[in-house]
Amino acid sequence: MQRRSAGLLFAMPWIVGITVFSLYPFLSSFYYSFTNFSVLQPPVWVGLDNFSAIAKDAVFWQVLRNTLALSVLCILGSIVISLGLALTMNAVTRGQTLYSVIFYLPHLIPTVVSAIVWMWIFNAQCGLLNGLINPALELGNSVRKSFNPALSPDALWSGPDWRSAWPLSCLFMLSMWGVGQTAFIYLAKLKDVPEELYEAAEIDGASMWQKIRHVTLPMISPIILFNTIMGIIGIMQMFTEPFLIFPDGGTDRSAYFLPQYIYDTAFNYMRMGYASALSWILFVMILLLTALAFRISRDRVYYAGA
Repeated sequence: MQRRSAGLLFAMPWIVGITVFSLYPFLSSFYYSFTNFSVLQPPVWVGLDNFSAIAKDAVFWQVLRNTLALSVLCILGSIVISLGLALTMNAVTRGQTLYSVIFYLPHLIPTVVSAIVWMWIFNAQCGLLNGLINPALELGNSVRKSFNPALSPDALWSGPDWRSAWPLSCLFMLSMWGVGQTAFIYLAKLKDVPEELYEAAEIDGASMWQKIRHVTLPMISPIILFNTIMGIIGIMQMFTEPFLIFPDGGTDRSAYFLPQYIYDTAFNYMRMGYASALSWILFVMILLLTALAFRISRDRVYYAGA
């Protein structure tokens, strides 16, 4: 009994913290989603009015499309790029420590700092990316002019405005910059793939790509599923990067996502009830996408010893 009491006493700070800062807000937001609540006045019960209003909200459907598009792009890109980095690091024998530091270092940089750095990289007037692309465009224009001197200025290529034209591309590149941690999770699993499986595949005449497809991917499929689920949870809640780089939501709200819409609704328009309803829709979406990932992977994930 004393040991149990001592254990509860040591765990009490965590229990209090998780109750006050996570469990209570989680449950109270469910109640507020059925109310008209502005913080300045007591909540008024309105039933399903918030959810019916969301169904007719054109902004909600636009930010939902943006959020799903960004999620699909970043999740697929993260799987391909991080797995490619892991396979590369697993194949090299010299300089693996240096590669590990290079790939993992971006993950250690705080999110706000990363967003500000990439905001300057994407700057349409003086950004590094435009500074690299514009000379290539000018060279292309010179070549086209030499073949067709009568070419009008409007027909020439111009430098891209990264902040307004390609917001999804900007956020995709920013997200891929920090896939080093995911790559190391893959690398750890790759070290556990039995070497005799590769030897057997070589005896059967399998090429490198066949070994990756029929040996590597099945053996690391549980980690692929894990990283996919963590990617769904993370990217659907991405807030800091688009909020800092596209504070106005971009041109025609092209960089306006559901977490930003929830934030603006709650703290700019003081519609806490409506924002709570939006938050629960986001929660249900993440839950359904996670369940879908489990369902699709049911017959595709190999658990050794299972």
